[in-house]
Amino acid sequence: MRKLLIYLREFRKECILAPLFKLLEAILELFVPVIVATMIDGGISGGDRGLILRSGLLLLALALAGLIMAVTAQWFAARAATGFAARVKTALMRRIQSLSARQQDALGAPTLIGRLTGDMNQVQTGVNLTLRLLLRSPFVVLGALIMAFTVDAKAALVFAALIPVLSLCVFLVMKATLPRYRDIQEASDGVLGVTRENLTGVRVIRAFGMEENEEARFVGRHDRLTRLQIATQRVAAALNPLTLLIVDIALAILIYVGAVRVDVGALSQGRVVALTNYMSQILVELIKLANLLITISKSLACAERISDVLAVEPDMASGSETPDWAARPLIQMEGVSLSYGGEGKEAIRDVSLTLDAGESLGIIGGTGSGKSSVAALIPRLYDATAGRVLVGGRDVRALDLAALRAGIGYVPQKARLFRGTVRDNLLMGNRQATDDMLWAALRTAQCEDFVRALPEGLDAPVEQNGRNFSGGQRQRLTIARALVRKPAVLILDDSASALDAKTDAELRAALRRDQEEAALIVISQRASSVMALDRILVLDDGVVVGYGTHERLLSDCPVYRETYEAQFPPEKEAV
Repeated sequence: MRKLLIYLREFRKECILAPLFKLLEAILELFVPVIVATMIDGGISGGDRGLILRSGLLLLALALAGLIMAVTAQWFAARAATGFAARVKTALMRRIQSLSARQQDALGAPTLIGRLTGDMNQVQTGVNLTLRLLLRSPFVVLGALIMAFTVDAKAALVFAALIPVLSLCVFLVMKATLPRYRDIQEASDGVLGVTRENLTGVRVIRAFGMEENEEARFVGRHDRLTRLQIATQRVAAALNPLTLLIVDIALAILIYVGAVRVDVGALSQGRVVALTNYMSQILVELIKLANLLITISKSLACAERISDVLAVEPDMASGSETPDWAARPLIQMEGVSLSYGGEGKEAIRDVSLTLDAGESLGIIGGTGSGKSSVAALIPRLYDATAGRVLVGGRDVRALDLAALRAGIGYVPQKARLFRGTVRDNLLMGNRQATDDMLWAALRTAQCEDFVRALPEGLDAPVEQNGRNFSGGQRQRLTIARALVRKPAVLILDDSASALDAKTDAELRAALRRDQEEAALIVISQRASSVMALDRILVLDDGVVVGYGTHERLLSDCPVYRETYEAQFPPEKEAV
């Protein structure tokens, strides 16, 4: 939690004023039992109606002043807590965005989402309650003890014995529950992960009839979370009845002692009522403090989890050089290998290639052959574990990441659209793009017609992940988004797989016509998508087994020839 406190520096004033107003409210509250005692002893017993009226008005004034101070304290505390949470969330999001794809893969999307949502909300609640109650409750307990001694020192000895016993109970419960809250949060991450997987993969689960298996997996994770929560709450639930029992015993002793002292004339009835009220104040505040400490315990566990993510240093440092998009060759790989875990089997091994501006390269191979891995190295989504990747004659590790990626249009395998409008999604490629530029990109990507057919045109709504569009429409919109950037390098990572043969052919023709100055890389499993390109790289299990033109590969590369003939059988060509 200490690592996160730096984000409270801008709210020093609120962090001081919120507890201060709460302490002022507590001071007013401590005077209430004394005024009630005066009302009983001097007003009710003495028959002084004027004293009763004055005391009642004074109590109303104290209540109004206490309300104003409580609202003011709440305002300052809420301002500090929400501002603190906003800054931590911003820092956390920036840190997540700065991490390499390898680090994000290792942490996992459910974990990162949990940190940004549930954990952050718990920390915000903890800060709010801490500012309002952490000082107030101990202050009221100590103040009630002091006031009790001013009322009657002998009867107040009961208070002196009560407070240490209650404090010990609270400490023991906190010590038993604090370590378990981190386990609960980790188990919650597990439930969130399974839920997310099931929601995103529901069609696959149903297609393979794995509903019962996934239900069992979810139940297993959920049962573990339930067991942890029940075990923790059993310990925490013992706190309230235990404190009530101790306070009730102390209250019985206090009433007995007070009755004896009233009987001998050493203590008035009003003062006994005042002592009882102070006892009730101590009980209420200790219960508040106990619940506060439980909340703080949860918040500290969540804060530690957030700090763990903030402590992860990016393993991919940006360089300072600017890429030369006019250099020849524009893209070059020299004996490149990549292992996603840094260890174990390599996804690609000893890959070499060159590509100039205006040239096109196709990468073809079976599923898992490493096609996407080659493409991911160019915008430096991953760093090669061996060999060098050069863009514009410079190693990508030496290039400024923002400048490198600004010149690359990358369309991943899975078409991802964001909630908003068609315009919003296209402008992600280039914030300064005009409507004419947007329509030109849509025209090249073969989606101008269906966008113009939408009633709102460019301002047509897009649901999360583009659920209101078909698979082919989503793919074409993501291609258009990349084209808006007017990239020096355009990478299409199997991004036309949902298109029919006619649309795919029209798209390839439009790209050759409109992107003739860009280096084009097309990744596909279909020979028809790459056969007309300048060169083709053939991969098999991460190894280059062919590199050249379509005609050369048909004669020299068995893997390519087998792929081609599977899609274009000789008998069909004869027909």
